[in-house]
Formats: sequence, C-alpha cells, structure tokens
Amino acid sequence: MESRCDAPKRAEVMRGQAMLGQKWFSLVRRPLARLALCAGLALPMIAANVPGHASPMDDLPMLGDASSGIVSREMEARIGQDFMRQIRAQLPAHEDPLIIYWMENLLFDLAAASDLRDPTLHLVMVDSGQINAFAAPGGIVGINIGNFVAGQTVHEFAAIVAHELAHLSQRHFARGIEAQRSMTLPYLAAMIASAAIMATVGADAGMAAMASSQAAAQQNMLRYSRAREREADRIGIETLHRAGMDPWAMAGMFERMSRSARYSRRPPEFLLSHPVTESRIADSRDRAAQYPRKTIPDSLDYHLMRARVQLHLSDSPSDMVTTFRSNMEEGRTSFTDAARYGLALSLIELGRYDEAAETLKPLLDKEPNRIAYTLTQTELLLEQGMTDAAVARAERQLELNPDNLPLTMVYVRALNRSQRHLEAQSALERLAQKRPTDAMVWYELAETAGLAGDIIAVHRARAEYFQLNGNLQHALQHLQYALQLVTDNYPLTARLNQRVQDIREIRQRIAG
Repeated sequence: MESRCDAPKRAEVMRGQAMLGQKWFSLVRRPLARLALCAGLALPMIAANVPGHASPMDDLPMLGDASSGIVSREMEARIGQDFMRQIRAQLPAHEDPLIIYWMENLLFDLAAASDLRDPTLHLVMVDSGQINAFAAPGGIVGINIGNFVAGQTVHEFAAIVAHELAHLSQRHFARGIEAQRSMTLPYLAAMIASAAIMATVGADAGMAAMASSQAAAQQNMLRYSRAREREADRIGIETLHRAGMDPWAMAGMFERMSRSARYSRRPPEFLLSHPVTESRIADSRDRAAQYPRKTIPDSLDYHLMRARVQLHLSDSPSDMVTTFRSNMEEGRTSFTDAARYGLALSLIELGRYDEAAETLKPLLDKEPNRIAYTLTQTELLLEQGMTDAAVARAERQLELNPDNLPLTMVYVRALNRSQRHLEAQSALERLAQKRPTDAMVWYELAETAGLAGDIIAVHRARAEYFQLNGNLQHALQHLQYALQLVTDNYPLTARLNQRVQDIREIRQRIAG
C-alpha cells in the first residue's frame, strides 16, 4: 500500500466527510442505479492470421476514406468515452463476474475472426430481459442478458454479437454522420446514449433521455438503414464461419424473433432497432448456404451461463427448482449438466445448502476445475459459513487461473469474511491495474480499502468509480480528500495531482 492514515487522522477525515460518505452510498447502492460495466478488452490484432481472412470485404472502409474524413477514429474514441459515462449512469448493469468473463472471451474470439482493425473493445452488460444489443463508436458493444434466454444455442447468441461487431468494423456510425457534422462530441454522445437506452430498457426511458438532449433525429443514429443491416448480417455471418461457429444461426435467430413478434403484443426490442423482414431472413439463409452445412457442437459453458441468467431473471427460485429438476430428470435438454447446475444455483438461492452441495457434487467429480463449478462451490462454502475452506478453494483455483475475474472476486469476498482485508485489497489493486475501466472493480476496491483502514486508497478508488460513471465533481472531491491526507510522499502527490488535471480536462471537454 502506498500510504495509510493513523487512527486519529482517519477519524477526523471520516467525521469531516460524513455527508459525502452518505452521498456515496446513496449514489451507488440504489437497486436500479447500479451502473453499466465497461470492461476494457485489449484484443490482439490476430485476425489477419485467421484462415480465409486474407482479403477484406470490398466495401470495408479504408483509412482515409470518406467516413474517416467525416469522423476520425480518434473522434469516435472520444465520443465513445463520453457515451460510456452517460450510459453507465442510465442503464442497469448486470454485474455477475462469471457472465462478464464468459462474454469477454466470446467477444475476443469473434473479434479475432472479424474485420475489426481497432484492437480495443468495451463490453456493456445490460440487466434487461429484453432481447437486444447495440454497437456504438469507440468499440462499444452492449448486450442485454435477455439474449441468453432467447438464444437456444451459443451459435444463435453469437450471431447477435457478430452482427454488432460488423456495425463497428464497417464504421456505420461514421458513414451515417455526414448530415450531423455540426454536432459537438458531447451532443453526439448524448444522442447515441439516448438511442441505446431506448433500444435496451424501453421507450419511456429513452424518450426522456432524448428530450433532455433535445435531438429530434436521435433514434436514427442506432437504427441503421436496411442496406447497412444486411451488410452487418452478411459480414456477421462470415465472422461466425471464421470463428468456427454455425453461419446458419443468424437466420435461425431472426426467425425465432420474428415468430415471437407475431405472437406477442410487444415484439423483441431488437426488432425495433434492427428491423427484420422476410427478405432479410432469406438473404441470411442464402449467405449461410455458401458454406457447407454441417453439425457444429454447442457449448456447455454457454448453457451454464444461460442457467445463471434464467435464475436471475426469474421471480421465483422455487419455480426454477421445479424447471431445472424436470429438465435434468426427464432429459428435456441436451445439456443435463447445465440443468443440474441451474438446480444447484436455485437451491443455494433458497438457502437449501445441503441439497445444493449434493446436487453440485457430481459436476465437481466430473470436472473439478471448471470455473463455473468451482466458483459456485466457493460461493456455497461461504453461505455455509466455511470461510477458511472457501479461501483455500479460491486460492487453489487462482493458481490455475491467475487474475481470473470471477475467481478473484469470490476470493476477495472470502478474504473479507476472514477479516483478511489487506490481502483482499492487494488482490483488487492487482485486478484494477489489469481492468482500469471496470467500475465494478473500483467499487469493490473502495469498499475493501475502507475495511482495511486505507482511507487514501478509499478516496482514490471512489474517484475512479465516479469518473467512470460520469460524476466528475465527486471524483474531484475524492481526489482532493486524498491529497489532504498525503504527507511526505511526493510520487503519490504527483500522481493524484495529475489525475485531478486529467479529470478537469474531461469535464472541460464535456462542457464544450
């Protein structure tokens, strides 16, 4: 740790900041105000090494093309940064570290097989049961967890992601922005955020956001033309093929959503922002027909994630016990292990820990090092009060999977339960270095540093959390509090002052 306060000074600081502390909890603990996660992924540009990837699409925008002249890649990145600060504050986040970890890996695999040239992507997991996804400038990909329920296979789920990556690789935002050249960057970011909110959590919230940013044409920024939708379908299908996934899944997912729209009073949100017609479905089939039709295995990991999401979206864990048990015992699914896993999760949710342990045991016997299983076992040990065993289990798994996100987060929980707060803080600081744009990690670091008595670290972590979520004034306040506490540590003082300058520059840019 870089610096600590003694007890008297800490008490003085905490008394002086009681009001700000109350604001911290009110700002970050509201049930639907948990802010959307942006997990920065540095994706190596290995797409050129993918078989069959030697030639880009004929219409792939080149550096220096018309779209680059209108909106440079640097401008897109800055719009994306401003967009993220707004979107985190307005979309409910899904903060299951295991889901995020799995989704990041899928995104990596698909991006490596795509035409993307910029290696940086940012993932937003939206806690909504609606079926939708979005792409935004700066490499931002937003995914509703409702897509897990809609996608019957990993290939169908991946089809939605591949489609959004195609919007990014073709720079559809830049190609559609010429008529809006006079807009400022913050205005563009607000416009995109409003459209994304409408697309993911509903029209009421989106229209409210639109009214606040006073843009009549905002909806159209993420509702691409039919031609560009087909282009994204075509390139997304090729991405699926390159990634070793089923290129027919795109048409299958569209057909499923189209049927849902016919028999539902409200169609899937994806269809509102990405209109699907019969001709578009036919085009997707024709494109897929260019590749050999063969059976490509589904993914157990996908169905494990799907079980977690199904339980999360359910209002009744008891009903899910019945559902998962029936699926497991009656063979209603090709992945009985996923049904067993969902049953164990549901039993844990109900506090039936002995039954959960018995249900989980066959999975652990079969695959003791599968991350989903060992994570759930560690969580179960914590619920049973077996803290030392939980710490030991997490430590063993982290030796096999260093710096793994879900394992580190459960390890931190176990350490804090054991009153080993300094070790938990160290683990989170290492994770924050690897995931500097992960608001969830900074939040947990602030909480854990408080338990460890490291008040300077509390303020630094809170500053990062607030700046990621667009509350720049609170970020600056926490940095100033940290500066007041530092004594005889010039390197730390310099870093804090530099961060103050960075955030002031962000605030000035947003103010226009």
